[in-house]
Amino acid sequence: MRTELKVPEIGESITEVEIGDWLKSAGEQVRKDEPLVTLESEKATVELPAPDSGTLAEALRKKGEVAKVGEVIGYLESGGAPPKKEATPATKQEIKAAPAKAEAQPNKTEQPRVMPAAQVALEERGLRAEQVQGTGPGGRILKEDVERFVEQTAEKPAAPAPAENKTPVTSNRSVSVDRQEEVVPMTRLRRTVAERLVQAQHNAALLTTFNEADMSGVMALRKEYGEAFQKKYEVKLGFMSFFVKASVDALKQFPALNAQVRDTNIVYHNYFDIGIAVGGGKGLVVPVLRNAERLSFAEVELAIGDFARRARENKLKVEELQGGTFTISNGGVYGSLLSTPIVNAPQSGVLGLHAIQARPVAREGNVVIRPMMYLALTYDHRLVDGREAVSALKRIKEAVENPARMLMEI
Repeated sequence: MRTELKVPEIGESITEVEIGDWLKSAGEQVRKDEPLVTLESEKATVELPAPDSGTLAEALRKKGEVAKVGEVIGYLESGGAPPKKEATPATKQEIKAAPAKAEAQPNKTEQPRVMPAAQVALEERGLRAEQVQGTGPGGRILKEDVERFVEQTAEKPAAPAPAENKTPVTSNRSVSVDRQEEVVPMTRLRRTVAERLVQAQHNAALLTTFNEADMSGVMALRKEYGEAFQKKYEVKLGFMSFFVKASVDALKQFPALNAQVRDTNIVYHNYFDIGIAVGGGKGLVVPVLRNAERLSFAEVELAIGDFARRARENKLKVEELQGGTFTISNGGVYGSLLSTPIVNAPQSGVLGLHAIQARPVAREGNVVIRPMMYLALTYDHRLVDGREAVSALKRIKEAVENPARMLMEI
């Protein structure tokens, strides 16, 4: 029985997706729930599982094409591959005679069958099907065959030309080889990120305020309790949980930073869904810690670690990337010393963390060396006043410098 493979509903605001890699080729057997193809939406990359065991009969959409939700993009032949027919005596005789016919007519060659994913790979690399040895059923050329051929070709050094045919390489030729360009289409996720960042710049009045935090208190606390914390909860006590707690504390004091503009109204949120920017396999994504005010330090660290792992594997769910009332972005893990983060619309604030550096600072009339971190708070000036933004960032600084304040709630 032939089953239609349709684009599933990914999210309430998503109407179309971009076809990613086909994980199975036409004619290849699949098991039930085994991933068939990746679908890239504006928020996440998901996999379409096989509704039943069988054979991928046909892929109607190629990689890079756009399909709407509910559209048929392929067919699955349920029930597995058809049984092989036993060869009759006549068939066996024809098989034995086949080599002789091939010798009698050496000029006639059969065109190799190319799977859709392999055809795309051939076109991208400017290759012909005749150059690649197929290893699929019936000698079909698979995408893996093309990639293997490219790797083997790259490993082999180019054969030197005969002496009489050698021509000097001109400077123009060497320049053209060194100045090659590669044109790669933007992924749907990257296009959406770009559009929304530009939209945030145009639709909001963004302003950034800066401060710096002495990380000595947090580092001493991690050194004293880090080993016991990891032994009990099986996760390291990182810096991010302190900043999540400090941000929630500041947002309670200055609720405009936890609000958003909706038409001509201001919507104040009585909950704290903190977005944590993490690097994914296809770019920066911002999964959300729901009700962060209710989470313990261990729960925050476990959730962030899980987000980071699944982001690298492109396995975050769409609903985990939706919503959020405030965002924290840590550019310090990549070595950033100072930056101006952009608000994740329709939110009104984003906290930027940076690298910790040992710097000389004045303490009680003396110059001492302390581990310092620059903090940046970008806010929407349409509903957050400068006084509120500066005071909120100062509150975060004070909470991080004296972590006991977060536990005492003072």
